[in-house]
Amino acid sequence: MSHDPRHAQPGAAAPDARSTRNRAIATGPSAAVVAGLVAFGSFLVLENSTADERSDHASAAHDGKHPDGHGDTEGGVIEGLRSWDAAKLDRNHVTCTVDCPMRPAVGGDHHPSWMDCDGDVYEKPVPDVNAVHSLEHGAVWITYNDEAADSDVAALAERVQRTPFTLMSPYAGQEGALTLSAWGKQVTVDSADDPRVDQFPARCVQGAQTPEPGAPCTGGPAAAPR
Repeated sequence: MSHDPRHAQPGAAAPDARSTRNRAIATGPSAAVVAGLVAFGSFLVLENSTADERSDHASAAHDGKHPDGHGDTEGGVIEGLRSWDAAKLDRNHVTCTVDCPMRPAVGGDHHPSWMDCDGDVYEKPVPDVNAVHSLEHGAVWITYNDEAADSDVAALAERVQRTPFTLMSPYAGQEGALTLSAWGKQVTVDSADDPRVDQFPARCVQGAQTPEPGAPCTGGPAAAPR
């Protein structure tokens, strides 16, 4: 017995129903795949962003800098720090006497020759005009007067000798037993155990205040008694 194909058979799905069902079957996995790809892509973006942030913080820690760009490895404010506008300190090379407004000097016109400052300890005073040239190159200059304890002088000398871009010398008439100077910056302390003895070089040796970063601290033609 033949069947008229135009009439649906009992139990058989109508053509429109089969088409809708087939589209649903085909679309279902595709939609799931697309949703999965979107979710995976979002995960990758989030993961890469987190990894980049971790990398930035790790690099900042390695450089001794905070992610916001501040290079204070010790953190906080250095108590008693005196600062001068580094941009307003003259930097002319002169061979005449220079009248410095502060002692020890932290900037201004200076001699063309710098003092060697690669951990150099001078047992006799050095001229301000030569030491200031070293500060221009990013050095920290530690000075002391007769009030400084011998043990403090010895401890600082040992520290300077192992610290590049530092120099040390006696300085009669300065205020306070021990003074640490950089270009435009200075702090006075009474003891080598003072935490600022670590803070100041950490911030100022080749610090942001340096007018000529990368300039040498050795080979200075200035001769000074040792």
